[in-house]
Parts: sequence; structure tokens; C-alpha cells
Amino acid sequence: MKTFIIGVISDTHGLLRPEAVKALRGSEQIIHAGDVGDPEILEDLKNIASVTAVRGNVDKGAWARKLPEMEVVELGGVSIYVRHDISQLDLKPEAAGFAAVIYGHSHVPKQETRGGVLYFNPGSAGPRRFKLPVCVGRLQVE
Repeated sequence: MKTFIIGVISDTHGLLRPEAVKALRGSEQIIHAGDVGDPEILEDLKNIASVTAVRGNVDKGAWARKLPEMEVVELGGVSIYVRHDISQLDLKPEAAGFAAVIYGHSHVPKQETRGGVLYFNPGSAGPRRFKLPVCVGRLQVE
């Protein structure tokens, strides 16, 4: 059985830290859950792995309009729904057959399972906000 590693990052707000790049190395896919802040960040992430990104509330301008508000990632027979702000979730993930929902926006890392669906927020990898940690995430799909 093939195992896939997905690097998950969000809320970079124009800052891609070297520690984040290091943590994402070895990923076969990277998901950026929005608030990219600078299109150069997506280009830098593409040097590591294939990138799927959604638009966040701070992503403005022509480059950002090219990013979708939501995206579906299929990897290893698993479907993942990606949206920046979970409060804008427009479907029932368990009914739609999603194994996971990846989101950002709050800057608070969180992982929980509801209705058999993994809800995963990697937290913020960009400029430190309040006393929240700076972090990224990794998911293993089997």
C-alpha cells in the first residue's frame, strides 16, 4: 500500500519561513489553506512539491483572483476539501464523501474528527500573531 505525505500550510501572510520550507520537504503534495499574501510563496512551495492553494481573505489582486475559494484534492483514493474559512463551509463533508477538511484563517492549530471526517487546521506559518505558535502540518494518507 502506497503512503502519501501531504504538507499543509496556511496563513503565511507574505512570509515563508525557512523552517516551514524544511518541515514541508519530503511532501508529495502541499496544500496551502489560504492567506498566502504573496504569489512568490506559491512559486517557492512548488520547488518542493505540487501545490494546491485556495484564496484567503487577505489575498487580493489579479494573482489572488486566480486562486479558487475552495478546492478538492484527491490523493490515494482519499478526497480532501480545502477552504480558508471553515465558517464558510457550504456542504456536509461526511455526506459528500470527504475524508478530511483542511482550513486555516483562525491561526490556531487544530485537529479533530467529527462524523468520521478529519478537520485539520495547520495554524499559521507566517508572522506571529498574539501568542499563537508558528506552525505547519503534515498528513499521511494510506
